[in-house]
Amino acid sequence: MSTTTGRRVSEARERLLRTASALFYAEGIRAVGVDRVVEEAGVTRATFYRHFPGKDDLVVAYLGVVHDAVRDAAGEEAGAARLRRTVGAMTETLCSPGFRGCSFINAAAEFADPDSPVHRAVAAHRGWLSALFATDLAAAGHPDPDGAAAHLMMLRDGAMVAGYLADPEVARATLLRGLDAILDEAG
Repeated sequence: MSTTTGRRVSEARERLLRTASALFYAEGIRAVGVDRVVEEAGVTRATFYRHFPGKDDLVVAYLGVVHDAVRDAAGEEAGAARLRRTVGAMTETLCSPGFRGCSFINAAAEFADPDSPVHRAVAAHRGWLSALFATDLAAAGHPDPDGAAAHLMMLRDGAMVAGYLADPEVARATLLRGLDAILDEAG
């Protein structure tokens, strides 16, 4: 198998990443050690270290996979349609079986040090998502796209937490109503 750049993708690396992603999301990053990931992925420690110099590198790769999924769901064309598609995909996720919150919010809670590579990956994703929201809101004609994007990020964060800790359908409906209200301000 190969990537879009033509480089060969290691099956062992992909297995490590899939295994770690499932475990990190279900149980928490700090709760899962490298030994467990190695064992459940069916590889050796040497194979692990050949692909990931340390656990933080594996965590950053895991967050990269999640980021890529959000980016791919968003698509390219800016505006209200992309914003609705992106937020709609988020609401579907928070109502899915096994939903345990936002991978980025969860990682931020476990890696509070702003100099941590994991914390930096979280900040980069959140910066990207906020910029996406602002770009889409500007394209939709919102008079304050940056302020509205900050508002939408807070609504999204709240929905992600409520989708796990409370009623996911209420969280979904609340986020969608909030998005409608923000887009109504665009005229």
